[in-house]
Amino acid sequence: MGNTTSCCVSSSPKHRRSNHSRLEPYRPEPELSREDTGCNLQHISDRENIDDLPMEYNPSDHPRASTIFLSKSQTDVLLPNKRVREKRKSLYINHHHPGPLRRKYSSCSTIFLDDSTVSQPNLKYTIKCVALAIYYHIKNRDIDGRMLLDIFDEKLHPLSKSEVPADYDKYDPEQKQIYRFVRTLFSAAQLTAECAIVTLVYLERLLTYAEIDICPANWKRIVLGAILLASKVWDDQAVWNVDYCQILKDITVEDMNELERQFLELLQFNINVPSSVYAKYYFDLRSLAEANNLSFPLEPLSRDKAQKLEAIARLCDKYKDVRKLAKKRSVSADNLMVVRWCPAIIS
Repeated sequence: MGNTTSCCVSSSPKHRRSNHSRLEPYRPEPELSREDTGCNLQHISDRENIDDLPMEYNPSDHPRASTIFLSKSQTDVLLPNKRVREKRKSLYINHHHPGPLRRKYSSCSTIFLDDSTVSQPNLKYTIKCVALAIYYHIKNRDIDGRMLLDIFDEKLHPLSKSEVPADYDKYDPEQKQIYRFVRTLFSAAQLTAECAIVTLVYLERLLTYAEIDICPANWKRIVLGAILLASKVWDDQAVWNVDYCQILKDITVEDMNELERQFLELLQFNINVPSSVYAKYYFDLRSLAEANNLSFPLEPLSRDKAQKLEAIARLCDKYKDVRKLAKKRSVSADNLMVVRWCPAIIS
């Protein structure tokens, strides 16, 4: 088997191509290593398709790349020191209007927790965080004259029959305006908080793939397209395009279909959102909320929630015990045969 003229090498595709080639004479190939013969197979994660774009420019695909909205929020104009200190308050501060800020500390008798987790985010505050992320995208966009695609131009494809102002592309929308637009769609379509996070992932993926910026002239249709796609990918009972026409009375089904089609083409039909990317966006949204004094509401730990947390903890302990029992104990040498557990990443 080690001979260079053995049957294994002569039957390889490389040998056949060189033997039948008219441009190059036959040359005996060196002995193939284990890697060349395929004995050392790569892990499935190593064989996944890697995009041509660098990791730092593709945060919607790579879990270690920094999100764009968080970077843009950090490059905002510096504020006075007093306002900066106010924005850097902890998540344990709740802002109750119109009263002053109240601190809530956990003690031996009372534990304060918010009701938002990575698996079950708080709907209202998640939408607020997503609207704030879109606001920073528009406010700190690149002003290098990037192209404006016609399908997203509100002047060419208005969402209402009312006349679009001539200076519609001059003034940035406020955060409250973005929040009301997103909240209206989510409330009417009964979408979940997880769908809001996936919407932000698709929005940043569109900006990266299509090399466009979100601006006052196109932000509504870009957000609408991202919500439309995220609702179909995430929710089991997806909202149809005709349902959005009931929410936005003046838009046609043909326009919604064309918006969805071009949105998918610009995404290169990449609608996969790995769990690691989803978790990264969730925690970056929490960091954005903390930096902008948009803290999640804290509530005392109730007895029912404490029992649920205790049940989850017992389930985790039981899983650890099962893993310990799965290991072989009758081995002839220490650490010779050890069962290795590899975590599976489910997208």
